[in-house]
Amino acid sequence: MDQNLKRTIILEHYQHPAGKGLIDDDTYKRADMNIESCIDEIHMMAKVEDNVIKDIRFDGEACAISTATTSIMINQLKGKTVAEAKKIIENYNNMIYEKEYDKELLGEAIVFDEIYKQPNRIKCATLAWDCIKKIIG
Repeated sequence: MDQNLKRTIILEHYQHPAGKGLIDDDTYKRADMNIESCIDEIHMMAKVEDNVIKDIRFDGEACAISTATTSIMINQLKGKTVAEAKKIIENYNNMIYEKEYDKELLGEAIVFDEIYKQPNRIKCATLAWDCIKKIIG
C-alpha cells in the first residue's frame, strides 16, 4: 500500500475515530489499559450478544497511532462473532510481530504492516487490540 494512502487512512481515523465516547450501559463489558512509558490510556467497552460483537466504544488519551488503530479495530470487529474477532486479532498481532498472517482478514488495519520498523510504536499499535482481548476473552 502506498505510504501516502497509509498516512491518509491513519490521519482520518485519528481525526474522526469510530466508537469515540463511552456510554452508560451496564450490558457492556469494560476494560482499561495504558502504556506506562507514555500518555496512551484507553477505556473500552463492548457489547456482545449471542456471541456477536454488537458495539465497541472507547475513550481516553492516546497518540495518533493508538487512536487510529482503535478506530480501525472497531470498524473491523463490529458485527463479527467472537471467534472471527479472535482470528482477526491473532492475524493483526502476527503482522505486528513479523509472523505469518492473512492480510485479507485485516482490512484497513493493514496500514500498520510496517510498524515493526518502529519498535517504540508497537505498544501504541497494539494497545486497543490487547484491550478488546481482555473484554472478549
